[in-house]
Formats: sequence, C-alpha cells, structure tokens
Amino acid sequence: MLAVVLASAGCSSNEAPPLTIQSYDRKTLELPPDTTPAETTTAPRPVAAPTVARFIQGSQNAPKPAAVLDLMHFVADWQLDNPTSDAKNSWIYAPFYMGVVALGRLEKDSRYIDAMMTTGEELRWQLDNNLYHADHHAISQLYLDLYALKQQPEMIEATQQRFTYIMDFPKDDNLDFSAFGATDRWSWCDSLFMDPPAWVMLSKATGNNKFIDSANRRWWVTSAFLYDKDEHLYYRDSRYLNQRETNGQKIFWSRGQGWVLAGLARVLANMPQDYPDRGKFAGQFLEMAAKLKTLQQADGLWRTSLLDPADHPEPEASGTGLITYALAWGINNGLLDRETYAPAVFKAWSALTQCVQPDGKLNHVQPVGDHPNGFDANSSAPFGVGAFLLAGSEVYVLAGGQLPPAPAAVTAIPAGAGN
Repeated sequence: MLAVVLASAGCSSNEAPPLTIQSYDRKTLELPPDTTPAETTTAPRPVAAPTVARFIQGSQNAPKPAAVLDLMHFVADWQLDNPTSDAKNSWIYAPFYMGVVALGRLEKDSRYIDAMMTTGEELRWQLDNNLYHADHHAISQLYLDLYALKQQPEMIEATQQRFTYIMDFPKDDNLDFSAFGATDRWSWCDSLFMDPPAWVMLSKATGNNKFIDSANRRWWVTSAFLYDKDEHLYYRDSRYLNQRETNGQKIFWSRGQGWVLAGLARVLANMPQDYPDRGKFAGQFLEMAAKLKTLQQADGLWRTSLLDPADHPEPEASGTGLITYALAWGINNGLLDRETYAPAVFKAWSALTQCVQPDGKLNHVQPVGDHPNGFDANSSAPFGVGAFLLAGSEVYVLAGGQLPPAPAAVTAIPAGAGN
C-alpha cells in the first residue's frame, strides 16, 4: 500500500514539492474555518515511501498529469484493499468499478482491468433479481465498459435480456415518489446516472437503436417532472418539489446534481453524433454546467445543499467528484470552453486532493442518502472513491496527460442483437 506525503503548509507554488522524510508525524487536513475538521491520523512507516503530490487548496492551475495518476493509484488501491460489506453488484460499488476501469484505460498497466474482469467473472456478468430498479442496473455499466475492451458477448448477455424484457413489459410514467412501485421508474434524479448510460452503451455495443430510443424517451419524461427550468437543476424526487431550505431556497442536493451531470456525460460519450436528440442532451448538460459553476464554493468544493451551503458547511467529496468529472469531460470533448471552465475543474481537483488521507482513504464522502445533511468527516464509501477516480481520469487528460492507443472498434455483435 502506498503512503501519502503531505505538502508543506507554507508552500506558495501551485503544486507542492514532495517532502523527503523517513518518518511520518501526525498531520491534520487543512480546511476552511467554517468546515468540520478532518480525521487526524498517523500514517504507516513503509520501507520505501513514494511521494504522492497534494495540491494547494483553491489552486486554479493545472496539476502535473503524473501526480494525478499517482493519486488515483493511491486512492484506488486503498479501496481495493479495504472492501466494504456492501453487495459487490450494488450501485454502491458500480461507480467505483467504473472509476477503476477509467484508471486502467489511462495506462498500459492492466492490473486494474484484470481486477475488474475478475469481479465481472465472480458476478457471472449477472444483474440481480430486481427487474426494473435503476440502482440494480448500474453494475451493467461495468460489464459494458469491459465489453468495449474485450468484446466477449457473455459479458452483456444478461444485461441485454433484462433491458429487452423491460421494453417488452414497460412500466407507466407515474413518477410520484410516494406511488407504489415508484422505483421501478426513473423517478429520482440519481437513477439518471445508474441506468440511462447503460442503455446507450448497450445500443452502441449491439447496433440496436431500440435501447437508446427507450432511454431517450424516459430521460425526458423524468426531466419534465424533476428538472427546474429556472434553476437548471434537478430535484432529487417528488418529495422535494415544494420543500425549502432554512434560508427559504429550493432544495437541490449536490450529489444528485452530480449523478445527473455525470450521467449526461456518460450518455453523450456513447451516443452517436448524429442521434436526433443529441442536441437536447448537450443543451441540458450546458445549462447545468453553467449553473453549477456559479455554485462552487471558495475552497473548490460543492456543499451538499447547493443553494444553502451555510446551513450544511461540511466538505463533501462525492458530489464534487461527480461534478468535476462531468465538467472536465465536457471540456475534453469540446462542449465546454476551456478558458471558462478549466479553472473551476482544477480548483475542484485541488480540493479533492485535500480529502485524501495519509493512508489513501478518501474522506468527506456523504453516506448513502437523498438530501443535504451533515455527516462525519471520516465517512467514506466506494461510490465516492469512484467519483474521485472518474474525476481524475478526465483531469489527467485536461492537464495534458497522454492516453494509450484507443482499443479496437467493437466488431462482435452478441447473439440476439436484433431482438
């Protein structure tokens, strides 16, 4: 396991120089005065301690690509070495797997891809028995990511069967979250990350437009119900449409916006350039990106309550990670202006590096939830680590990191692709 070397607090450069030390003293995470202090921890004493650069919080300058990659390794390895008790095919783990694949694709080192192949094989490339629930489809994005690399039809057979069944036996469009079976529909904003990208990815893999057309129709049903056209943000679900924060503002949860914006990025990344409604997705992406940029706090993070950050001042890494990933992806793919958005991305990344503890654990991850609230600064979760890794994969490119050659185009079409 790697060990992190903390930057000296007095460094004035954009990227802190590594410290050459043989032992590790107790260090505390530096946070703005209005935030909860992070865990104070004593790092281990490795025989050889590689350095992992941490950045001055609030820096708007580009990090070194190698430093981004080193930190991604460090955080990914901690999570791989410290599994939780959550089901390995759950939505809690699915974003982490996506992030590990993203890391593996940045370099020739195949150990991360190999680890995810082992996970897929252990899960037998299956989804669980909850037929319609979006959270239970998130794991299929791992299978589809790996299929794009390995082109083994068995990886996506179960996903294709499940999605075909849903198209054959669709649910109605009642998105009232209090209604019976509400979670069988995309009735909460998180679902727009968990499910639609998989449908678009499956369409790309099979050549069957029925999958992308189904996702397209249902996305805009959810958008019409939960997207606030004035604020350019999503309500988490129908329960929050008329609720207000302490300061009287509408309730918009940062991780919820992160799920949607990252979902838009993953949909657009796999959607054909000439798909008829691509412009609608890109337009919503641009609207949300512009709004979220204005809501970034001075330290680079987004608080759990976007419109009432003072009432929930705790630093939060998962929503920030997802938003950072999507904004960086938007710049890298020509949707967002680099001069306008790159400073916000680099500022967010420098803040995220402050959430990494000396052993590689990512702290300040709001636990499973559905609304803004306070939480323990030491909290971590695989989905938060996944958001961090996804963010790093795009920040690496934005900072000038070189990518390996693209994988060969998918040529194998699974049996039954025309169903």
